[in-house]
Amino acid sequence: MPVLMLTEDDVRQVLTMDMALEAVEQGLRKMALDEVMNIPRSRAQTDHGMLHVMSAAAKTLGVMGYKSYTTSRKGSNFHLGLFDGKTGVLLSLMQADYLGQMRTGAASGVATQCMARPDASEVGLFGSGKQARTQLLAVCKVRKISRVQVYSPNEEHRREFATQMSSQCGVEVEPVPRPEMAAEDKDIIVTASSSREPVLNGDWIAEGTHINAVSSNFLGKAEIDAVAVRRCESIVVDSKDQARLEAGDFVQALEDGSIHWADVHELGQIIVGRYTGRAHPQDVTLFKSLGIAIEDVAVAAKVYAKAQAAGVGRQIDW
Repeated sequence: MPVLMLTEDDVRQVLTMDMALEAVEQGLRKMALDEVMNIPRSRAQTDHGMLHVMSAAAKTLGVMGYKSYTTSRKGSNFHLGLFDGKTGVLLSLMQADYLGQMRTGAASGVATQCMARPDASEVGLFGSGKQARTQLLAVCKVRKISRVQVYSPNEEHRREFATQMSSQCGVEVEPVPRPEMAAEDKDIIVTASSSREPVLNGDWIAEGTHINAVSSNFLGKAEIDAVAVRRCESIVVDSKDQARLEAGDFVQALEDGSIHWADVHELGQIIVGRYTGRAHPQDVTLFKSLGIAIEDVAVAAKVYAKAQAAGVGRQIDW
């Protein structure tokens, strides 16, 4: 059986944010309906690098797969294996760095659609790297955004980000010199930084704000402080199982008893209507993204189908 090999360039050629949004919403919906088995990320390491592995199977999507990646001081390497859900045949091996960026952005886009105020139009963004780019792309797909302010510690990076994303999103993106300027009076705040310490102070957040916190997936790392968590009326994650292992943003608030796991819901349950993402316009809401395997596998299934139909990639005998 031939296997479709897809490089990063191949994935970029076929994957759009609209595809990713549809796939992630579908995968999380099926997870809420108990049609998905999602295995949280596990890690193994040497003195110099770390291997991360996660997997998922979705019977009604007809696929199962895994994503694995390594991180070290020399960088990172991502790949994904996609299998037929009935026969177990390997369908595709694809490089998955860009795919992961898009699925992470799409998860925040789905959360924003479910949780941000319908009239939300101003965005504050912490971070100017590749994850911040897809976050902004996704948010601009689900809300009519009129203004964005971005903060990162490196002035050159935030200016370059603002110039590029203003053109790409068709909206004014303004670099700001102080972090509080990216939070005060914003309808939507996104934290997509590389910081191990909180970049978002809860006292900066206005009533009615929706927060997407996306970059921390270790218990020892937090992008938002405990005040921000305590202020949230609705706290949502993509997977509670994975959040218990990785949601460093919640550690202090859980330890001091200001939130409990019973207060936290999964995004799929919001999608299917079991819980509300926002009860009142003045509520502060939070989506804590961990990045889970079903999101990757659902997006990969669409990438595989589109690449196969378009003749993109290279078939090899396995």
